[in-house]
Amino acid sequence: MAENRKSTSLDRAMKRLGTIEVYYAKIICRTSNKTRLKLYRKLASLLRNRFSLMNALDLLHNSASNRGKNPGEPLAIAIASWGKALQNGLPFSEALKGWAPDRERLMLSVGDVSDMESALMNLIRVSEGSTKMIRPIVGAITYPSFLFMMSVLIIYAIGVYMVPPMLEAAPNVIWRGTAATLVDMSAWIRDNWLLAFSVLPVVGIIIYLTLGIWTGRLRALFDSIPPWSLYKIFTGISWLLALSALVKSGTPVSTAMRALRRDSTHYLQERIDKTLLFINNGDNLGKALSKTGLEFPDKEIISDLEIYSELDNFEEALENLANEWLDESVYLIENKAAILNMVAILTVAGIIAWAVFGVFEMQDQITSSMGI
Repeated sequence: MAENRKSTSLDRAMKRLGTIEVYYAKIICRTSNKTRLKLYRKLASLLRNRFSLMNALDLLHNSASNRGKNPGEPLAIAIASWGKALQNGLPFSEALKGWAPDRERLMLSVGDVSDMESALMNLIRVSEGSTKMIRPIVGAITYPSFLFMMSVLIIYAIGVYMVPPMLEAAPNVIWRGTAATLVDMSAWIRDNWLLAFSVLPVVGIIIYLTLGIWTGRLRALFDSIPPWSLYKIFTGISWLLALSALVKSGTPVSTAMRALRRDSTHYLQERIDKTLLFINNGDNLGKALSKTGLEFPDKEIISDLEIYSELDNFEEALENLANEWLDESVYLIENKAAILNMVAILTVAGIIAWAVFGVFEMQDQITSSMGI
């Protein structure tokens, strides 16, 4: 009876809201990973303390809406919508449709038939693990890109503001050495400045578009080169964490693989499909990954999986392996980011040194031409 009253209160909260408010709340909820994870953690905590799912949602809605005073808050709208869906007989994973990514709904669908608290905690672990890698990956890409643009800007400034006056001062000088390369580069960048400044954005767009859709043997070779290697690490650990969570919940490996395929990029789908071919022929997970020849998610991980797949406690071993590789991956990405940053810094320093030396050579050659 109490649950019916609470369900009705959530239903009334939804009826007072307009379509635009609900749509806006969906955008906020879907794009705010931190907010969703915080809510999942609270929900898991209440379930751990023997609250029913409806009771837990009612308590969370009461808090998010400031005891009903602010029912239009995005989080309050989300909780009310989930409660209404549950009241209509939908499982929790379906109630989240439109409010959370499909992969989260997939992992929570296991909890609908077994242990929702464990499903929520597994989801939190996978999401937090993926988030740990995002910051160093962003740093590995943005800082070198910024330095590259600075290099182009430096060459452009020298070509526009420093070289032309010196050329006017000595129009008949035949430039040699570094001075000649500086003059030629300055002339080119003055005439093609739009091309020079658009190279990085265009290359960035091409790389971004190819990360998730480029497949085949050639892509496997590029997986050892940044930024594709960083994407491989991120995708590999995210997949392994999600797989370990599903397997730990009692889902067979092949079923979990097919489930994860539904919300995957073409890149990951290719690796899952090739692995499933060998699993369907009787190979364990490790051997199947090895036979694909793609070295995904990682050569060492594949070797470990070949051993762990034969153990009785494979589910626990897979979870431990995923957690250990997460820490190693973050460390590996940070190291690669440091290397990329160092290369970018040295490149900018080299360009500045080349430009300064070229200017000095131009001055010396101008002086020599004047017989001074």
